[in-house]
Amino acid sequence: MPEGDTVYQAARRLHAALAGQVLTRSDLRVPRFATADLTGRAVLDVTPRGKHLLTRIEGGLTLHSHLRMDGSWRIYEPGERWGGGPAHQIRAILGNAGHTAVGYRLPVLELLRTRDESKAVGHLGPDLLGPGWDADSALRNLLQDPARTIGDALLDQRNLAGVGNVYKSEICFAIRAVPWLPIGELPSPERLVAVAKQLLEANKDRPVRQAYVYGRAGRPCPRCRTPIRTATQRDPSGRERPTYWCPKCQPSPAL
Repeated sequence: MPEGDTVYQAARRLHAALAGQVLTRSDLRVPRFATADLTGRAVLDVTPRGKHLLTRIEGGLTLHSHLRMDGSWRIYEPGERWGGGPAHQIRAILGNAGHTAVGYRLPVLELLRTRDESKAVGHLGPDLLGPGWDADSALRNLLQDPARTIGDALLDQRNLAGVGNVYKSEICFAIRAVPWLPIGELPSPERLVAVAKQLLEANKDRPVRQAYVYGRAGRPCPRCRTPIRTATQRDPSGRERPTYWCPKCQPSPAL
């Protein structure tokens, strides 16, 4: 599931394949930008911003994409068979002499002026893996509504950018709190921010994310061997998402 660490890795792969090279192929398969032609322009850089990707292109343009639940960018060399999904799921193709980047199932894809990037990502809070990370600002954002649950506050990208449903469960396990605890009742809430930063940093270079509770319902807790439990919790958009926790390590005030 794409979250801040996997988007960071995607940006690094895209940057290595595209940056500094002139595009020889450009195909944006969304109606609004289907006629846009980026060939002949050099890719300047690919930058992650929370769970968003910004591909900056010569001439003051930025291709903004978001992977959400199952989108992906795949990199292929000349002659290599594309294997990211059926052709009808392709939303973008960016190619140069040495590599082709193919975006599959991208729910968000837009071409905008680089000067207007704030329209796409300006609402985001401090980026956990960004150069401008500000822990104090992230903590202030999280504590603005003390009655809000920890899980809901963590998933709100306006508070801090990069935490998704997996890390919501993992962070709460690490601090021994359930995701539906009101954030104002959390002792030492600064731990929440510190652990979020620590976990994403620890996984940003790993090919496989390490998880202690997410997706492990019924399996023993790595701390106390109590079976991990699961329940649904609504995210800020109103969708029900699975939450995982240890009922012994993370005592719940109510479920």
